Amino acid sequence: MAPLRPTDPSRIAGYRMLGRLGAGGMGVVLLGRSAGGALAAVKIIHPSYAQDAAFRERFRREVRLARQVRSRYAVPVVDADTEALAPWLATEFVPGPPIGEAVDRTGPLPEHSVLRLGRMLAEALEAVHTAGMVHRDVKPGNVLLAPDGPRLIDFGIARALDDTVLTATDMVVGSPGFLAPEQARGEQPGPAGDVFSLGCVLAYAATGERPFGAGPVEAVLYRTVHDTPRLDALPGPLRPVVAHCLAKDAARRPTAAELRALLTRDTPAEGWLPAPIDRLIAERSARMLALPDIEATRVEPAGPGATTAVTAPPARPHWTRRRTLALVAGAAALTAGSTTAFWLLGVDRPT
Repeated sequence: MAPLRPTDPSRIAGYRMLGRLGAGGMGVVLLGRSAGGALAAVKIIHPSYAQDAAFRERFRREVRLARQVRSRYAVPVVDADTEALAPWLATEFVPGPPIGEAVDRTGPLPEHSVLRLGRMLAEALEAVHTAGMVHRDVKPGNVLLAPDGPRLIDFGIARALDDTVLTATDMVVGSPGFLAPEQARGEQPGPAGDVFSLGCVLAYAATGERPFGAGPVEAVLYRTVHDTPRLDALPGPLRPVVAHCLAKDAARRPTAAELRALLTRDTPAEGWLPAPIDRLIAERSARMLALPDIEATRVEPAGPGATTAVTAPPARPHWTRRRTLALVAGAAALTAGSTTAFWLLGVDRPT
């Protein structure tokens, strides 16, 4: 998390801003804390987009639809103001890493983890599709890992942004290497496109490689449309399921509900991740426990000549080795007990 910049708001509605989670051409994502102490990722749309009446109408519609998604594996919208000069929305927050980072740092996931991952993400997509939405950008960076299961982020809202900005300039909507052939051709994707993308994510999680390779965007898109995916490195039970998801013909792919049934297996959610990823989650959770204190209360002067009374800020804790160990130990409880999920909407993480 990066520090707030002078141009960033210190408060939005009932949220105090703590730092920057990311930024992009359409806006900025800040970490906020509600009056009750809950953390939220707050996305602030740039006012220039808000001046577009068509964009604002799509934004209203997608926020409304996103609130209807009911899945423990899909991040919910918890607050929003679609009528503000700079429209914003907030989602729940957890500090779990995205699949891409986890694979980069710890290697591919074991077979049982990928099977469980696929089943839970299929359940999330089923809820998104039931709400009348299409995700359109299922990729490793949009799936966060937590001890009690993955969290699908960016659902629905990305559709409002892309309809206004990307589609208007004839750009492909989605992430090359994880989008469906119909998306690569510039066509409007449906739920089957999300299933194709999920198949690509599962192949990547299990092998660390994209099923249509890497390289120039044009080459990846061509292979997505015309070539057979490379699935030889996939474990036996996964290969036919992923191949089914990656059918070129959208009508031949399973629905999200059918995919969930295909991946049904007696694998408990608890302990579904390998130990190195559990440690990565704990490290991130520990950093969240070290967030800044609530600022001191300020009282404005009562009249001319009066002085401003400022309460003394709470003393910074003395960081002993015992306290540091307790912080790390508490990380697991923060992650396991949290109902919040990390959310980024079409922006880059600060480096």
